[in-house]
Amino acid sequence: MNLEHYSISIHFARTLVAAANRHGLDPQPLLRHAGLNEQMLENPGLRITPDQLSRMMQAMWQQSDDEFMCMGSRPSRHGVFTLMAKQAVRCRNLRQVYHHLQHFYNLVAEAINLELEITEDEVRFYMDLTDPSQDPDNILREFLLLLWHRFPSWLIGQLVPLKSVSVNFAEPVNQAEHRLMYPCRVDYNQSRCALVFGTELLDEPVVQTPRTLSAYLRRAPLDWFKRQAYYQTYTRRVMDFFEQNQNLAEASMEHVAEALHLTTRTLRRKLGEEGTSFQALKDEVRRDAAIHYLSQPAIPISQISQQLGFSEPNAFTRAFKNWTGVSPSLYRRS
Repeated sequence: MNLEHYSISIHFARTLVAAANRHGLDPQPLLRHAGLNEQMLENPGLRITPDQLSRMMQAMWQQSDDEFMCMGSRPSRHGVFTLMAKQAVRCRNLRQVYHHLQHFYNLVAEAINLELEITEDEVRFYMDLTDPSQDPDNILREFLLLLWHRFPSWLIGQLVPLKSVSVNFAEPVNQAEHRLMYPCRVDYNQSRCALVFGTELLDEPVVQTPRTLSAYLRRAPLDWFKRQAYYQTYTRRVMDFFEQNQNLAEASMEHVAEALHLTTRTLRRKLGEEGTSFQALKDEVRRDAAIHYLSQPAIPISQISQQLGFSEPNAFTRAFKNWTGVSPSLYRRS
C-alpha cells in the first residue's frame, strides 16, 4: 500500500478560503481548481488528497500573485521561490543552502525575517513574521517551516533529521497534522518559530541539478505534502509494513507480528506503550487510501471496499462515515 497519497485535513483548504475572503479574492476558482466545493468545507472532519491541496495553493499563488497567500504583512510575488531555488541548487552544501535562504528572503521579503544560528553541535533556523496578526490561523508559519525543511532535504538527497520544531502559537485544532508535517516533536507557545537539527549534515553536498530542479518546480508544492510522518519505533514498523505490502485485506495483526518477528501479545503491548493500536493504524491507512481511491471516479465503491479488506460495502460505508462524517457516495458526489 503506497502511502504517498495520504490524506490531509480540510482545515488547510478552509484557511485558504478564509484568507482569500479577507483580501477580497474570489475563492470559487481555488475550489474548482482543487475539485472541492463549499459544501465540503462545512464538514471540518473531512479530509482531502495532497494533490487537491497542491492545486488549491497553486491557484491561490496565481490569483493573489503572492506566495505568502495573503498571510504576510507584504506579498512575496509569485516566482520568488523559483528565483531563490535556481540559486540554491548551485550551492556546494547544506550549510550554504541555509545561509542562502536566510540572505535571500531577508533581502526580498519584508514579511519575514530569517536567522541562522550554528553552535558546535546544533543548528537553529529561526523565522519571525513581521506582522503575525496577518496569519491568524498560523498556516503561513506552518507552511514555511515545512518548506524550510523539505526543500533543503531534497537538495542534498536525504531527509535532514530534525530534533524539534518550535512555534510561537498555542497547540492548534489541526495539531494531529503536525505529526505528518514535521518528523519530530513540536514545541508550542515558544518565543520564536524555529527548526532545530544537528550539525552533522551541514557539509553534505547538494546533489540536485538545474535539470532536476525544473521538474521539481513543475510539481511544486505537491512534493512538500508527501508523507514524512514521525512515529515511534513499533508504530513506524507497522506503518512501514503497510507501505510495503499491497494487500490490506490480508494484513491481520498475526500476519504483521510474524513479519516483524514478534508475538501478537508483544506487538499489542508495544503499540499500547506508544499510545496507539494495530486497528487504529490500519484504519488510518485505510481511510487515507479510501480518500485517494474515491477521488478517482472510475473505481467502483464496491471494489474499493474489497481492496481495503471490508467484508461488504455496507461495512466500508459505516467505517468511512465514522472516519469523515460522510458516506463514500456523498464524498464522491461532493
